[in-house]
Amino acid sequence: MVVLGVVCPQPQHIVVSIRTQIPPISTQTQYCTRRKALIFTSSLLSSFIYTSHHSPATAFQIEMPQQEEDRLVHLFQETSPSVVFIKDLELAKGSNDSTKVLADDENAKVEGTGSGFIWDKFGHIVTNYHVIAKLATDNIGLQRCKVSLVKTKGERIVKDAKIVGVDPAYDLAVLKVDVEGVEVKPVSVGTSRGLRVGQSCFAIGNPYGFENTLTTGVVSGLGREIPAPNGAAIKGAIQTDAAINAGNSGGPLIDSSGHVIGLNTATFTRRGSGMSSGVNFAIPIDTVVRTIPYLIVYGTSYKDRY
Repeated sequence: MVVLGVVCPQPQHIVVSIRTQIPPISTQTQYCTRRKALIFTSSLLSSFIYTSHHSPATAFQIEMPQQEEDRLVHLFQETSPSVVFIKDLELAKGSNDSTKVLADDENAKVEGTGSGFIWDKFGHIVTNYHVIAKLATDNIGLQRCKVSLVKTKGERIVKDAKIVGVDPAYDLAVLKVDVEGVEVKPVSVGTSRGLRVGQSCFAIGNPYGFENTLTTGVVSGLGREIPAPNGAAIKGAIQTDAAINAGNSGGPLIDSSGHVIGLNTATFTRRGSGMSSGVNFAIPIDTVVRTIPYLIVYGTSYKDRY
């Protein structure tokens, strides 16, 4: 019978010498010694590999989600004070005189809500044209616009807003609120040039009237084409899966550094659902930057001036 792993030396090979101080080591003993040494070395190496490779990785995996969460919380805290809540109101007419307007906002009907962001320290606010379209086309003075914003010290205030300029071709509009004696925080304007599909982005707005809502996602596509309120096409739009719902329009799309890279504008929805499908669009901030100065100074875009 053959037994693997055991060496059995022949009797004639065992020699005992009286003159030898240290007895010769048998083949079986040498084998066992080598085997024990090999097992010990393998165990030590395995222990070293586990300690060197698994322990730091496990700690790293534990720390990463917390670091990512802290970064996102900080990002929201830094950028959300620059986002405003826009409310469109329609004032009630007098009961006896159809031309008389009751200027009491408490009797006003909320026609719609939207978002916007503070452009500069002078109280200019950027939003979508379709958010304030009724106010822009009001001929009898029934429409009002209220803007809820946060001062730098964290206090929320509500101000009346006036239209400064509009550009329906790019679905852009500029409002102005009186900020005398009030310190506000303008957004940090970034660039849409060099955006990459897959990079993180975040939308802040007021979906369905829920103020300061943050949604997260990635840049899903670039160079998209979406319809403008005047029937034209807005080219170069950013596609994202960060949720954009009714009320998000006009709010900022920001990058991981807190810079505005787009103006949230539209979402693709199934007819009658009204819910975001994950296919959402923002106007590139480079387009906004080219247009807004003309709206502030002239009330209209450059191309409409001539």
